[in-house]
Amino acid sequence: MKRVAILISGGGSNMLRLVESMTGDHPARPVLVASNDAGAAGLARAAELGVPTAAIDHRPFGKDRAAFEAELLEPILAARPDILCLAGFMRVLTPAFVARFAGRMLNIHPSLLPRYPGLHTHQRALDAGDTEAGCTVHEVTPVLDDGPILGQARVPVLPGDDADTLAARVLAAEHRLYPAVLRRFAGGDRAPLYM
Repeated sequence: MKRVAILISGGGSNMLRLVESMTGDHPARPVLVASNDAGAAGLARAAELGVPTAAIDHRPFGKDRAAFEAELLEPILAARPDILCLAGFMRVLTPAFVARFAGRMLNIHPSLLPRYPGLHTHQRALDAGDTEAGCTVHEVTPVLDDGPILGQARVPVLPGDDADTLAARVLAAEHRLYPAVLRRFAGGDRAPLYM
């Protein structure tokens, strides 16, 4: 049984879908939900589901990412995860942190990578006149939003969409894709899944 730690920064809707999926014959179980914000709504939701939580506020560390990550690593390493899932974790991780979990850290990004890494993905897709958008689960590497693709889900861009309506459609796809990819990944299958 694989042990999964999940990092969040906000409401944690993707984290919830991951935790809810890890039951029955699923090859993994959640062992920690951690956040860089003690007020993140997802922490309370995880606790309600019986998952241990931790919060390390990044703000006192200023620009010293390594010092923040050293603190963040304490509860993560204590939980002994086999897989680390980023689920709306809004901090850029240092190469040293990423290297520690190389080949076992996943992220979900709200675009069809390699298109639109970084922020404002939905508005960028609309501005480009794209007819479809979507989300990508990928392995995390030191390059932002750039690791090997493990899965993608596509959604149509509809006439009249704005960034919010498109974001809502993509989020629904994220909630289907991330649990499906995690289940395969935890079972040893790294072949990309397309939905």
